Amino acid sequence: MSTSASTLAFVESPVQLLNVLEWAYARAAEPGRPLDGVPSQRARRAGRAARKEPGPRPPGALAPVRIVVLPPTDPMSRGQLRRMAALARDEGCEVRWQEARGSRLAPLKAFAALAGDVRAARTVVVGDPFSRYVQLLLTLVRAEELVVVDDGTATMEFVAQTARGERLVRWHRVGGGGLPGRVRELAYAPVSASARRRFVPDRAAAGAVGTAAAPQPGPGRARSVEVFTSMPVAPHGGMTLRPNEFAWTCARFGPPRLTKGTDLVGTSLVETGVVDPDRYLDAVRSLTLEHGATRYFAHRRESPEKLRALSRATGLEIVRPDLPLELIARRGPVGRTILSFPSTVVHTLPYALTGTGVTVAVCDVDPAWLTGSASPRARSFLAGVTDTARDVHRLPAQAAPTAG
Repeated sequence: MSTSASTLAFVESPVQLLNVLEWAYARAAEPGRPLDGVPSQRARRAGRAARKEPGPRPPGALAPVRIVVLPPTDPMSRGQLRRMAALARDEGCEVRWQEARGSRLAPLKAFAALAGDVRAARTVVVGDPFSRYVQLLLTLVRAEELVVVDDGTATMEFVAQTARGERLVRWHRVGGGGLPGRVRELAYAPVSASARRRFVPDRAAAGAVGTAAAPQPGPGRARSVEVFTSMPVAPHGGMTLRPNEFAWTCARFGPPRLTKGTDLVGTSLVETGVVDPDRYLDAVRSLTLEHGATRYFAHRRESPEKLRALSRATGLEIVRPDLPLELIARRGPVGRTILSFPSTVVHTLPYALTGTGVTVAVCDVDPAWLTGSASPRARSFLAGVTDTARDVHRLPAQAAPTAG
């Protein structure tokens, strides 16, 4: 196995792949101070000025990592993943494209093809701890270190659920499937339970809670668990935390050219069944009129039909990014103000756009917009995403249209 294969990463989305690159860039740097949580942008800038730290390291200074891409089936995600894979190769990473979906035998073939590398890896990095396929691969893991990189706001729920000892369930997921669904859940329960145990550090590895120093290799060393995130989470039970400040993105791209207009960031809350489509269209129309938005950056899961309806109703230019929005915004051009509903970008864009003069603003989701089938957790989770966002402008209540 190659040197980079001793660190093996599994990604299923473009954002996960970006965050693996950010982790490898951060990992190549000298270990920082112990961390109790993710610092705010303001505090981080003030700290750098006081310490007179040197400028960013040049791109290319990434820790060796072999990235296995387990692509979904939708064309937009696959296209973004292919472009992110090309970027990763340009940075010197090994990238393997492994189909694990699309046919009945694909998951089994992929499992057999990856089994040897998974068992041999000393560090395993995962982008989606809720993924059943990733959980299945974790049953083979013998690594002394397990790393979870951001998969958006799901990281907040992952840390909270592991702290409470709960089974891993996505916040927007609701029960369903009838008897066949319950049978599948019951059959899968041992795999899910095994994955949960993997995310609990061995006691012998929990000596320095909250630190992000790289573990020293050695026979019989206990397993450690690290979370690499831009989200406002706190480590627990021996879990360590390393902040994702998008240092690689800032070193590799930009600063962007700023336009005079306002950009609006799309969301997949309609596609996940959380927000009513008509309420969402009303909200986008209101924000467009009130803030003079001219462009709408579509989420990769938004349907063409929905985007056409938005364009007709608002006159917005629909932009379908070919890379994660953090890279698109950093490369520019980008509006001086970026509006978003509660989502990952209200936490990540302030890092990626540090020092550029761009204002990130977040619009609350009115509870009246939620569908009748939305998860009971939806309201509190979305409120938490907004309440914990740092260095963003909270839009006044009247900016969020009410029902009716």
